[in-house]
Amino acid sequence: MSNWTRRTFLTATATTVGLSACARRPAKTGASIDADVAASRQLLFNTIPGTESLASRAAGVLIIPRITEGGFIISGAYGEGSLMVGEATVDYMSFSAAALGFQIGAQRYAQALFFMTPQVLRDFRVTDGWELGVDAEFAVLDNAAGAVGASTNTITKPVYAIIYGQRGLIAGASFEGAKYSRLIR
Repeated sequence: MSNWTRRTFLTATATTVGLSACARRPAKTGASIDADVAASRQLLFNTIPGTESLASRAAGVLIIPRITEGGFIISGAYGEGSLMVGEATVDYMSFSAAALGFQIGAQRYAQALFFMTPQVLRDFRVTDGWELGVDAEFAVLDNAAGAVGASTNTITKPVYAIIYGQRGLIAGASFEGAKYSRLIR
């Protein structure tokens, strides 16, 4: 029988909690995802100036209204959302990520990806397991400061990512891999 130290116990407990944060829940229906996306989209437009204009110029917008991330050394994140072209939902997507490194905590946030060209939107829709930075060059608009005053002269990346509605705290550095996959709903 092995001896459990306080450190071993805390590490095992935190790892279990972190991995369970990204465990799959019962599948949401398309209508449920659409309702969450509509509320999150309105929050995005109301709280971050310029995003409504950015969305109107984008070929498509992916909104993941609730991404849950948690862990201790090993962490995971998961969320579901929809890809919209104009006002119409064209695909349901999942976001999943895993990270290994010095980190601790849990958080929940929303993410919006703005696909600025029809080509990058088409590539996103036909690629299974699409990844930012691998399948397309992107820019993160930190609290969307770059969205205000964005014009066709200043928009130079094919994809813009905005993280908003953060709750909770996760601290540390990690090597992370994130993937977007199509959901059948």
